[in-house]
Amino acid sequence: MTVEQIRLQEARERNIPWKKWGPYLSERQWGTVREDYSPNGDAWNYFTHDQARSRAYRWGEDGLGGISDDHQVLCFALALWNGSDPILKERLFGLTNSEGNHGEDVKEYYFYLDSTPTHSYMKYLYKYPQAAYPYEDLIKTNRHRSRNELEYELLDTGIFDEDRYFDVFVEYAKGDAEDILIKISVANRGPEAAPLHLLPTLWFRNTWSWSDASSKPVLQKLENAERSIVHAHHTDPFFHEFLDDYYLYCDGNVPLLFTENESNKTRLFAEANASPYVKDGINNYLLHGQLDAVNPAQTGTKVSPHYHLTVSAGETQVVRLRLTRSAPAQMGNPFAGFDGMFQTRLQQANAFYDEITPALIKATDPDRANLMRQALAGMLWSKQYFYYDVDKWLEEHDVTPWSGSEQRHRIRNGDWYHAYCDDIISMPDKWEYPWFAAWDLAFHMLPLSIVDSDFAKSQLDLMLRNDYLHPNGQIPAYEWNFGDVNPPVHAFATMQIYLMDKARNDGKGDIDFLKYAFSKLLVNFTWWINRKDRNGNNVFEGGFLGLDNIGVFDRSSPLPTGGYLEQADGTAWMIFFSQQMLRIAVELAVHDTLYEEFVSKFFEHTMWIAGAMDRLGKHQDEMWDEEDGFFYDVLRLPDGTAMRLKVRSMVGLLPLAAVALFEEAELKNLPNFIQRTQAFYRRHPELLTNMHLPSQPGLAGRRMLSVFNEQKLRRVLAKMLDENEFFSPYGIRSLSRYHQEHPFVFHHAGQEFRVDYLPGDSNTGMFGGNSNWRGPVWMPVNYLLNVALIRLHAYYGDAFTVECPTGSGQYMTLFEVAQELSKRLTNIFLRNGNGHRPVYGGSEKFQTDPYWKDLVLFYEYFHGDNGAGIGASHQTGWTGCIARIIQGMGDVTNEVLIGADAEMATIKKTVGK
Repeated sequence: MTVEQIRLQEARERNIPWKKWGPYLSERQWGTVREDYSPNGDAWNYFTHDQARSRAYRWGEDGLGGISDDHQVLCFALALWNGSDPILKERLFGLTNSEGNHGEDVKEYYFYLDSTPTHSYMKYLYKYPQAAYPYEDLIKTNRHRSRNELEYELLDTGIFDEDRYFDVFVEYAKGDAEDILIKISVANRGPEAAPLHLLPTLWFRNTWSWSDASSKPVLQKLENAERSIVHAHHTDPFFHEFLDDYYLYCDGNVPLLFTENESNKTRLFAEANASPYVKDGINNYLLHGQLDAVNPAQTGTKVSPHYHLTVSAGETQVVRLRLTRSAPAQMGNPFAGFDGMFQTRLQQANAFYDEITPALIKATDPDRANLMRQALAGMLWSKQYFYYDVDKWLEEHDVTPWSGSEQRHRIRNGDWYHAYCDDIISMPDKWEYPWFAAWDLAFHMLPLSIVDSDFAKSQLDLMLRNDYLHPNGQIPAYEWNFGDVNPPVHAFATMQIYLMDKARNDGKGDIDFLKYAFSKLLVNFTWWINRKDRNGNNVFEGGFLGLDNIGVFDRSSPLPTGGYLEQADGTAWMIFFSQQMLRIAVELAVHDTLYEEFVSKFFEHTMWIAGAMDRLGKHQDEMWDEEDGFFYDVLRLPDGTAMRLKVRSMVGLLPLAAVALFEEAELKNLPNFIQRTQAFYRRHPELLTNMHLPSQPGLAGRRMLSVFNEQKLRRVLAKMLDENEFFSPYGIRSLSRYHQEHPFVFHHAGQEFRVDYLPGDSNTGMFGGNSNWRGPVWMPVNYLLNVALIRLHAYYGDAFTVECPTGSGQYMTLFEVAQELSKRLTNIFLRNGNGHRPVYGGSEKFQTDPYWKDLVLFYEYFHGDNGAGIGASHQTGWTGCIARIIQGMGDVTNEVLIGADAEMATIKKTVGK
């Protein structure tokens, strides 16, 4: 067991708070729903980036490369000024949804280089230009570009020409759980010496300016001849439960600039300030020479030690600090052994990642091993403190649980007054999506469970708690609209995490975790059945279901034709959900026979829903199209007629993911279930023809339940593996390339609606225009398809082969197809034969510069033809699934898959102890 694994064990078994401090600051608190008090719900314009330096936040804090405690009482982050910028650089800048030609987008270069799961060691890099940051140029140029043009990026402005920038590295090493050593290294990459004002900043979250105000905390300078010291003390007993006194030690004596973390009402609203010391006081002191903007009494709620550096060309200067509970009388020299502690923690981080990286990958492909580590580091850096008391927030908007429905529905989340969020949560992207998204989070846990299964289980539990899960059973989607509908992938993630935990613990799973999750997921499943099956015929809707613009219509809005959509993906997701509940019930029934009833329940649900997708005989109003060999959405019109919308998209591939395997020994222990299943077959022969049933034994006696019988499976795989349709050099496209030459066009009432193949950015404003499911490659659904191929191989074995790619004359087993898909997905990020990484497209700086070319970003999605990254640039969240794929590439073998108990054997190989 590595030292880092021991720390995880200490946190779990002895409650040693190794995770109390971490990268829990947001990277954008402005422009969020939580901070929006506008009458029209215009979050982006109510609280802007320009206001953020002057305006206190209500619900959280943001910062640059920063950390906080797990209730975000006390925060630490960087502030920088190069002598030219119009404002102090305290937070990342980006365009709002209306400013960007493809929606909101951060316009900075920063990288999560490393982190352990307890955050005992972390490393972050920010690239800071030496010339004035081009705020106006970025806004104006992007605003004037059309949706058919590329985004105007920071590199395009010329700000990094001649390498006139600083690499600012921030490293954290924990001496113990509440003792954080901080090292800031500033490297001048330019040709000349350049000045830099470095201001590491410590501040309290403002909890004292609101209607439910606490007493005000205090930061204060302590007199010391050798070094500058700040004492942080919260005066409110409530917050003392979360945070004891802390001390920030500076290496040597430097000026301390104190102000208050309170709004500058004079600048914002032309109102008088209660105090001359306000949130932007340090900015005004430094940039505008306002000497009275900082407190000469050396006290406040926000403080920055001021390091005025001049860094020579090619030079690196280092600043050292320490944030700890130890008072000066107990501390001694806070910088004794400082560098040695960093070296030790880095060595321990290396040992931890060496333990979890497959031996084959380490030995043969160091670039791939580095990719896995950077993906996991990015996911660990993407944790964020998320505070949102919806009842209080609604009350502040003059809405209560007793308000009329019309009043409640005029405001976001008006029916979610029960929700109370006060947790560390894994975020999709802490700038672009600084709020949880339920289906993203389920995918996050699959790779995160590699490094921290305790955190993974707690995150899945979180969404099912009474203060998240709606009383009606709905899981909240995201803060813009908790009531939106995300795909039901929570049960899948729950079962996967349970099995990984079971593999690590010599076959002993956390049954209490599984029982709790099952009880709550049962409520959620019932919500789906009652709310999204309009006519009770086992065909489901659901709206956009996370796939944004994939359809010809906006699937979350009333259809222009009237009527409604029966969704192939919504129905496939429900089969998938039902199958996962079936698998959980089988596992629980081994330990408690009372759950055998649920095994039958979810088997029958699966049969009915799958049967509704492709009924016996030929029907024009069902999703399966026998002529095309593909699933489509069905449009039901007000006059009772129905038609398939023949868009070849991920909607029609998702049913492949709905495959469940059962070992023969498992089913033999369920005699009542077997009897009921046989009786069900006799009563409903009409459901048996078009799907694959567990009555048919496969390899090693395994049983399989799937939407696809063998004939249908081969037909859909032929399309999925066709490079002229779905199979790109970088994974499975979200829309078939067939639609490049054959767009889907639908006319109604003089209007044309169409779907074209768009491998890059979206050319419409549907769902904000910053995401595109009409051609690009998306990691989460590719991960599900990869898992499905492996499961199918574990059933069919080597005898089942398909042409891959379609038309190539080359035949592969389904395991070999899964390996080929994994290779194509990882090739997005790895150096190709030219030494270039496809993820960076035509960006010469990222492709060739020695200080850029090995820094990997994990984008939201990827160009369907060339693999370039698109959308949110730090969505390591579900794109971090690439780490799990790399693990599988190194550890999963054909011998394991064709042997006994294939799924557990596979998981044991990939997670070990």
